[in-house]
Amino acid sequence: MNHRPAGTVTHPELKQTLGTWQLWGIAVGLVISGEYFGWSYGWASAGTLGFVATAIFVAAMYAAFIFSFTELTTSIPDAGGPFAYARQAFGPVGGYIAGAATLVEFVFAPPAIALAIGAYLHVQFPGLEPKTAAVGAYLVFMALNIVGVQIAATFELCVTVLAILELLVFMGVVSPGFAWSNFTKGGWSGASHFSLGSFSGMFAAIPFAIWFFLAIEGVAMAAEEAKNPRRSIPIAYVCGILTLVLLAMGVMVFAGAAGDWTKLSNINDPLPQAMKFIVGEHSGWLHMLVWLGLFGLVASFHGIILGYSRQIFALARAGYLPAWLAQVHPRFRTPHRAILAGGVVGIAAIFSDNLIQFGGQTLTANIVTLSVFGAIVMYLISMLALFKLRRTASDMPRPYRAPCFPFFPGFALAAALLCLGTMIYFNALMAGVFAVFLALGYLYFLATRRQRENAPAGTPADALLDR
Repeated sequence: MNHRPAGTVTHPELKQTLGTWQLWGIAVGLVISGEYFGWSYGWASAGTLGFVATAIFVAAMYAAFIFSFTELTTSIPDAGGPFAYARQAFGPVGGYIAGAATLVEFVFAPPAIALAIGAYLHVQFPGLEPKTAAVGAYLVFMALNIVGVQIAATFELCVTVLAILELLVFMGVVSPGFAWSNFTKGGWSGASHFSLGSFSGMFAAIPFAIWFFLAIEGVAMAAEEAKNPRRSIPIAYVCGILTLVLLAMGVMVFAGAAGDWTKLSNINDPLPQAMKFIVGEHSGWLHMLVWLGLFGLVASFHGIILGYSRQIFALARAGYLPAWLAQVHPRFRTPHRAILAGGVVGIAAIFSDNLIQFGGQTLTANIVTLSVFGAIVMYLISMLALFKLRRTASDMPRPYRAPCFPFFPGFALAAALLCLGTMIYFNALMAGVFAVFLALGYLYFLATRRQRENAPAGTPADALLDR
């Protein structure tokens, strides 16, 4: 048992209420909007077949990453997730890099999803401005997250199950029109046959393949609120990644085989548009998909709000952000100020067309790319932290050990490096934006050393490991 001296100021702590199924709901719910939109942007550069190859490679990377990342999550169940792992492995600077990258990933993913929610509602209510609906979504789900993590996680589980059922319904409804020839026509970057030039499109599509699985690692940020993180987190992660791989491949193939897939790229609502090929514009199935399809978007939107708020909370608690962001609501025991702060940034991003809409990409595509940059950097430093802690903290309790070590984390590390290199090459402008964010954050990091030194003592993970 860890015993702190009397009078020692300790960290604000979160309430431990989450069970295994709720964590699975968070794992799948965080990501499942990626099956509803975003991925079809990859078709524009890679074609359907080229994008399948890219998606399989990325799925393999995520599987290896999750099997390895789970070791860190169960060994150090801290709300900071990757930030906590990197800080323990590499010190304050490592913690800053991981924390800043994770913050970019989780703060900029929600506005992309909110815009998709607006696009779905606009199909049903043409008079409703998508950005207005996106802001409304922020207000509703920030409030729900503030009310309590148990309520939020139960809601997340329910909408995730409904979202999965809806994806299965979508595949069933379009299956009568399934034609493999539709999917393969121009499937290699618009060409009928594979060529060396197809590689360029496949590499350019990497951010949108990552969008299929982006943010599953957010379960790590709920670890501090899990009842039994040693047992529940590995089950949630493994079941979650298997669920998502099957859904991603199924949705992509059935949508592309329903008709002219070129009409589905570069739009925010590919599934309703794919269904129109089969049932027409006025079918009740289409209206059902629009309404129930919102469950998938809402599940991810709601779950990522939970994720970004815990990351902001943990960074503030450790002195990397202003301490007032680490305040916990006296009644609901949730990081309400962190929830609101991330929402302000997300809403600003929704209205940042002139700043983020450049390089020939849509606003949504650029926000997705920026979020993916944050994710990839975080994956890299997390795998490096795993290797470092295996060497320097060999006696640290490890309730779960990464299988096939060092091959799984080594593959995840190498794949993430390849993804980062190709993303920088094909998205130089957004890479520059990401670099500016990191540089500005580092200046703040350098200017606030005393703030970190005065942060409360103790590590929440210590007490959690004793439970």
